[in-house]
Amino acid sequence: MDLALLRTFVTVHRAGSFTRAAALLGLSQPAVTSQIRTLERQLGRPLFLRQARGVTPTTIGDELAHKAAPHLDALVEIAETGLEEEFSSRTLHLAGPPEFTAERALPALTELAGNDGQGLALRASFGNAEEILEGLAAGHHDLVVSTARPRGALLTATPLCDEEHVLVAAPCWAERIGPGKPRRKGAPALENLPVVEVHESLPFVSRYWASVFDSRPSTSGTVIVPDLRAVLACATAGAGLAVLPRYLCTAALQHGDVVALHEPAVPPLRTYFLVVRTGTLAMPHVARAHEWLQRAAADWT
Repeated sequence: MDLALLRTFVTVHRAGSFTRAAALLGLSQPAVTSQIRTLERQLGRPLFLRQARGVTPTTIGDELAHKAAPHLDALVEIAETGLEEEFSSRTLHLAGPPEFTAERALPALTELAGNDGQGLALRASFGNAEEILEGLAAGHHDLVVSTARPRGALLTATPLCDEEHVLVAAPCWAERIGPGKPRRKGAPALENLPVVEVHESLPFVSRYWASVFDSRPSTSGTVIVPDLRAVLACATAGAGLAVLPRYLCTAALQHGDVVALHEPAVPPLRTYFLVVRTGTLAMPHVARAHEWLQRAAADWT
């Protein structure tokens, strides 16, 4: 059996789509379709059920993938290792949200890079969850930090850490609200305050309000900036309230630059995932970075 046909088959099985598999393999969609049909003729059985959106493997298709995929992954590992002299010469392409990647992931991985230039080479890209997961599936990245867990067999996700969200503002706004904490339902003392956010839809504030106050904020964004570090800077300057990850505003809270406007018994959390293409943890440089970030995350709580 032609290994090229098996490689195409496993890629389609993991991608769930001829179109996506073609992009991953650098082939045209008709070429992928032709290879799958050739393999089906050789086996005398259908491997996929064609649907309006993508394909679903048949029972025979699932059995073949279960048997063939580990061996193909092992061959890829051998090929990848043979192309490089050693682990230190590998380049890791990392992607994630700009703030978390800059403040957490990259500092944790720089130790692997080494001070003498002989360690792991790093290349980082920023983007939202949808963008970076699509880039990972297309082979543009090796390892992704994402706030969304991908679906399907093409990508494998591992929980990395939870991020606590804090409602903050400059001290002047806390003084205007007055003593005491806002009521749980609706938080009326906060409704008229200006808001600093990353998007007009107020994703962080809306998530906080839904989780803590069981309501939706009635205010609109006053300052919209597409970076949480800029949100913190604007909140510190007195532009309004903001909802921020605790790791990002801990120093500002300790210095009194901002204050927490509310301390819920159960703070809202968001989970980060480490995501790779299925099978690529067999590659030493990806596996080492994956493990290194998991170790570092144990100290982030």
